[in-house]
Amino acid sequence: MKKIGFLFVVALLIVGVSIEAQEQKKQAKKATAAYNANDYKLFGEKFEIKKVLTEKQMLKKYKGLKKGDTLTVVFKSKINSVCKKKGCWMRLDLGGSEESFVRFQDYGFFVPLNADNAEAIVRGKAFVDVVSVDELKHYAKDGGKSKEEIAKITKPEITYAFTATGVYLKK
Repeated sequence: MKKIGFLFVVALLIVGVSIEAQEQKKQAKKATAAYNANDYKLFGEKFEIKKVLTEKQMLKKYKGLKKGDTLTVVFKSKINSVCKKKGCWMRLDLGGSEESFVRFQDYGFFVPLNADNAEAIVRGKAFVDVVSVDELKHYAKDGGKSKEEIAKITKPEITYAFTATGVYLKK
């Protein structure tokens, strides 16, 4: 009887490990799905659209970073907002209330002012940043926030920052 119980437990472990391995393969395949560059408009430097992380995978990467860490990645997300003056920054959705604040390397390119809610694939460096009150107020003003909303900004903010070398926007 003990042998049957032991064999049953071993069989359950094997099945569980097999199911977990299949799930990890599905996640990896999803992350490396190929995208057709013809479906997107390029801003900045051209890059291969492969090994693209989802917003959830990107948030997990951000949560593992400490101030001073930098990670070069490609990820896809929806644009929550864009600078309404020049298109010089954008905020990408990471799920829930989390966002990645994206600026463009060397101020070398901009995205369309009306790119809100578009799908974006970005390549560049991800890092954790502390943004000053003055800078936050500047971004709020550029984002079209009211004077009342800007006045409510009173303390620095830890942000999931990103310096993009290239951006593909879905056509």
